[in-house]
Formats: sequence, structure tokens, C-alpha cells
Amino acid sequence: MTRAKRKADHITHALSTGFSGGNGLHDVRFVHNSLPETSLMEVDISTAIGELTLSSPIIINAMTGGGGKETETINRKLAQAAAATNAAMAVGSQMAALKDKAVENTYTVVRKENPNGCIFANLGSEATVDQAKAAVDMLEADALQIHLNVIQELVMPEGDRDFKGTVARISSISERIGVPVIVKEVGFGIAKEAAKELADAGVSIIDAGGQGGTNFSTIENKRREIPLDFFDSWGISTAASIAEIAQCKEKVSIIGSGGIKDGADIAKVIALGASAAGLAGSMLKVLKESGTDGVISYIETAESQLQAVMTALGTPDIDSLQKAPLVISGETAHWLSERGIATEIYSRR
Repeated sequence: MTRAKRKADHITHALSTGFSGGNGLHDVRFVHNSLPETSLMEVDISTAIGELTLSSPIIINAMTGGGGKETETINRKLAQAAAATNAAMAVGSQMAALKDKAVENTYTVVRKENPNGCIFANLGSEATVDQAKAAVDMLEADALQIHLNVIQELVMPEGDRDFKGTVARISSISERIGVPVIVKEVGFGIAKEAAKELADAGVSIIDAGGQGGTNFSTIENKRREIPLDFFDSWGISTAASIAEIAQCKEKVSIIGSGGIKDGADIAKVIALGASAAGLAGSMLKVLKESGTDGVISYIETAESQLQAVMTALGTPDIDSLQKAPLVISGETAHWLSERGIATEIYSRR
């Protein structure tokens, strides 16, 4: 099976399986503020991740790779939406283009459609420094996103089985790439121990990629004769993962992703410790149903929802939203308690 065909299957299965649910954000509730002393018209949603300044915390996250006509079409339309809304955007893995220049245009179309936008290049953790530089140069990218997908690879029939040397490779890339490095999980979350290793390796931005969004174990199991379906429920929820990564927040910026659907979800991940939110599956669904205009409307609506929540909380900017009191209950509270993370730091601030 070709890489392009496999990636096309991923898109099909992602749309058919939808979100796996259980991202933990239902366990997060804001403490209502009856005296917010704010004005909706004055709410500022600009933010910063690492060295990057963004006009909005909404990031169109990586969702395509492998080259091919469908990749080009999706990337073009998403780039048009990103340009119209000034949203940051990540492409899917560029390894296919590094191995076959004939498919480079399926990625470079993003920069052509959005010449002044904030774009993240993307490679897997097996990439070398030279490959990382080539991926960044290909898009004139503002950052490099390195995805971690151990579970997906293990379930994938033709996937990798050797994950040695990952931290050393990421460290070398962080030292020599010349742009910020974002390390992203693909739906299984990142624990505080891994976050500390990444921060010590020079990574400035971590994308939680928590359980609760697109489930790549479920997708890959559809392609196996004998499924490894115990991995379908594997991972750390989005809410719990953000709280875990926040234990080293003085060293890294956090992107919250994994089943994010609307502005209220974005507000929650920011209050848990993130500075931005990545949306992939929800964007892909809207794109398939309503095209570029639909994605533009979706982003604008989510921004309006976020501003409404911030107004209600009395938090006129992202920094103050990160300090808004909230209560964590249910499975997320239990998880964090067992992991030695006191939820009172959120409810009593």
C-alpha cells in the first residue's frame, strides 16, 4: 500500500469514527463570577506560544500527510481559511515530500495560499536534523511540529517498532533547527515525566494531543487482520494531560488539543494551563461538509464563544483566563490526585 493511499484511509476512517469522547473537559467547570467588570468589546484573545505571537489561540492542527491529490486539496482549503482568519496552521507529516519531490506541491500550497501566515512544518520523531531543516525550508515555516505516535505505529500493520533515540534526536533538532520546536502527541496525551524530558531537551512548546479526539488506534485497527483493540482505550485525557504538562509550565508553552469542539472547550484548556488550542478532527469534518467558508465561519464562531466565556469570567485577556478559578471533578480529579497533582491549585486561585 502506498503512503498516499494509507493517509487517504486515515482521513476516511477519522471521519467515520469521529471523536472517541472522554477528553475530560466535561470534568472541568468554571467558578461563576457574578461581578466580572468586563466588556465583550475589550476582550483580547491574542496569545503567545514559545517565541511565537498569535492573534488567536485557535490553531488548525495537523491532519494530512502522505502527499496525493486529497492532501493538496485539504491543505489548500485549510490554508485559505487560515489566511482569512489569521489562524496558525500545521501541515501533516512532510516525510513523503522529503522522499519524493513530486508531492512537495501538496504541502507548499499552504505557503502559496497563506504567504504571511504562521505555519508549522511537521515530521515524525524519527526525523534527522537535515530532514527537519528541509521540512522547515520547504514551507518557510515559523516552527517545526514533531509528532509522537508510538501507539499508532504499534497498531499500524506496517508501522515502526523501534523508538530508541527519540529524545536525543529531538534535542539535536531543537539545538540546530533555528525555529521553535513543538512536540505533539497524536491522541494519547503526554505525562509530566515525558514533558520534563522534552523541556530538558530544549523543546519550547508541547501539544498535549490528549485522549478524546481522533483515535488513531481505532483507525489503524480497522486496517489490521487481528486488532490490538486494547489500545483503543489507551492514553491520558486531554484535560489530565494539560494539567500534567503544566507541572513544568515555567519551561514550556502548552497547546491543548484532543477533542476540542468549541470556544468553551478552548477556554477550559487555557484555564488548565495551555496558551493555545489545536483543532483537527472538528476542522476536517466542517471542511468536508461546508468547505473553506464553513471552516472560516467555524473559527470565527469559536472565537466569539471564547470571548463570551472570557467576558463572563471577568478575564479580559489570555493571561488572566489562565488564572480563572475552576473546579475539577470526576475521573480527571481522580487521575490527578493519584498522580500527585493537587486540583486545589485550580479551584482556590
